Amino acid sequence: MKPKTEPTRATQPTEVPLIFELSTEDRRGTDLGARTAGSRSGAEILGSELCRTDLVGFPELSEPQVLRHFLRLSQTNFAQALQFYPLGSCTMKYNPVVNDEMAALEGFASIHPLTPAHLAQGALELMARLEAALAEITGMDAISLHPAAGAQGELTGLLVMRAYHRKRGENRHKVIIPDTAHGTNPASCTLAGFEVLVARSNSRGFLDADEVRRLAGPDVAAMMVTNPNTLGLFEPEICEIAHLLHEQGALLYMDGANMNALMGVAKPGHMGADVVQLNLHKTFSTPHGGGGPGAGPIGVKQMLAPFLPGPRLKHTERGWVFDESRPDSIGRLRSFHGNFGMLVRAYSYILSLGGDGLADASRNAILAANYVRKRLEHCFPSASPQPSMHECVLEHDLESRTGVSTLEIAKRLLDFGIHPPTIYFPLVVKGALMIEPTETESKEVLDHFISAMERIHDEALNDPQTVKKAPHTLRLSRVDEAEAARRPILRWQAKPD
Repeated sequence: MKPKTEPTRATQPTEVPLIFELSTEDRRGTDLGARTAGSRSGAEILGSELCRTDLVGFPELSEPQVLRHFLRLSQTNFAQALQFYPLGSCTMKYNPVVNDEMAALEGFASIHPLTPAHLAQGALELMARLEAALAEITGMDAISLHPAAGAQGELTGLLVMRAYHRKRGENRHKVIIPDTAHGTNPASCTLAGFEVLVARSNSRGFLDADEVRRLAGPDVAAMMVTNPNTLGLFEPEICEIAHLLHEQGALLYMDGANMNALMGVAKPGHMGADVVQLNLHKTFSTPHGGGGPGAGPIGVKQMLAPFLPGPRLKHTERGWVFDESRPDSIGRLRSFHGNFGMLVRAYSYILSLGGDGLADASRNAILAANYVRKRLEHCFPSASPQPSMHECVLEHDLESRTGVSTLEIAKRLLDFGIHPPTIYFPLVVKGALMIEPTETESKEVLDHFISAMERIHDEALNDPQTVKKAPHTLRLSRVDEAEAARRPILRWQAKPD
């Protein structure tokens, strides 16, 4: 049966004028009433320094023109709500609308960060319940919702571990990181004042316990591990590695960015992790991309709980309060108590799926990744013979055979209405294509993606210029990406007559 296909972007207009270029003199979107006698002008109300006087050439359009212009522009973007978005390691899955509806409830959306605790009991109760749910999911003893993003969660976890070692009077200043680590891991270590030691992966792409044993010593504070790793593989020696680290007095930090493969199925706390960070804006289905907002809670074992950022939620006879009396805390890393809207969305997601539903989501994500991997192995083999978890990393030799690069394959996918996958990562795989389908895509969507990849592979062999010049159906084909990044034109400039 021929797979159903997603709509392509062949109907996109080839050129969308700037709103300034649509302007017609004296056309109005709305008519404001004339000022009444005695009323004050805008300059009198705001101050003349805040009122622009250089609006010559400001666009004059009707309301429908404005609406259609910006709606059209919005649809030239690729977005998870519009297309398949298999961006590996980013978990761009569907965000159920009910989560947004819960976050928009007046009691949640209108609450002020400075609201006294006795007037915010409902919000604090939700935060306490979310902490308990995340502790159950991760197998950890205490959760802090404080960090605003995954990278800040990494920094928070490292500072907590540093405070723990210092409290014990130990000068441990090194952190081991595998060569397949997320790029934020070494950056977070450096920001927290640690020296980074790199552990080489073995020939199968896994962490090697003997390599970790070689690096571990009395000056090592911890090891940061992403599990599943950035090759989309579960680390088989994780428990042994945790044990040997603990024997040396070091701790195990688990980067939970790939928790979409484990949620409801396996717990980092049971693997020996002492700290784990979660990306609510990935695994727990809250929107992300475009710079936030995010949420990167961390979970810790009991001996690290005193060092968590403050204040901490505490239940008293007066209800929920924030406990400020925590002498060993690393203190605040940001204002207030996290991005609350993200917390509401994550709690709504967990409640709506329940324990069995969370496990099913992870299992379906793993099934989708292995389905894509297996169907494409005849033209894009996997970087590892091991079964994939929630994402698969594919490789190819097309560039040496046909001149078609991984970047050009990604560009060509745009013509099929598909957001490109992550490319050239992890760095240990030459020409890598990292694909994360997630659990929310149908078999028809996956088949459409597979069909597009097979066609691109065939074009690379028989008509490489079609791939090298892609995309063909978008408003813009190729731009000078370096020029666009270094010298962007952000202000409208009138065209010369």
